[in-house]
Amino acid sequence: MEGGRFVVFDVETPNFKNDRMSSIGVVVVEKGRVTERFCSLINPEESFSPFNIRLTGITPELVADKPTFPRLWDKLRDIMEGAVLVAHNAPFDMGVLGKCLEYYKIPWHRSVSYACTVRMGRKAFPQLENHRLNTISDYLGIELDHHDAMSDAAACAQILLHCMENGLNVKAFIKNYDLIMRKTLG
Repeated sequence: MEGGRFVVFDVETPNFKNDRMSSIGVVVVEKGRVTERFCSLINPEESFSPFNIRLTGITPELVADKPTFPRLWDKLRDIMEGAVLVAHNAPFDMGVLGKCLEYYKIPWHRSVSYACTVRMGRKAFPQLENHRLNTISDYLGIELDHHDAMSDAAACAQILLHCMENGLNVKAFIKNYDLIMRKTLG
């Protein structure tokens, strides 16, 4: 699987609806190494909840002049196309991606391949009390500024690489995700 192309991503959202992004971090892993990074704040064109502002530090003022999701989509699509998408607690990030595509009426694939590093972490680190991103990052000595999309994506990519380097069959964790129904298939 070292020859595979993985796009590790993390999104932050402005409120509890989780149907828009206020930030995205992306790390591309090819042939067992990081080959590209991309990060952007995003104007979600949506209200922010005080909870999400406290969690992420992202305010309406910070994103007021930032690109909207449709303006970023061509770049994101080019990066994500043909790759296995990877996230920590992937159904959340995949769901937000699906909701953004739906809201903005952006056509893409009905389903895409994805893998979740929470599931990998449960297999690779059964001794841990939980498999949250910060717990696994602490265990592996990975630097993390939690709820910063780029930092979360980079940590997730390091977890993926650790699993690959230590013989975990990453291919066994690849599933298909229906972006319209927002659920794992099969």
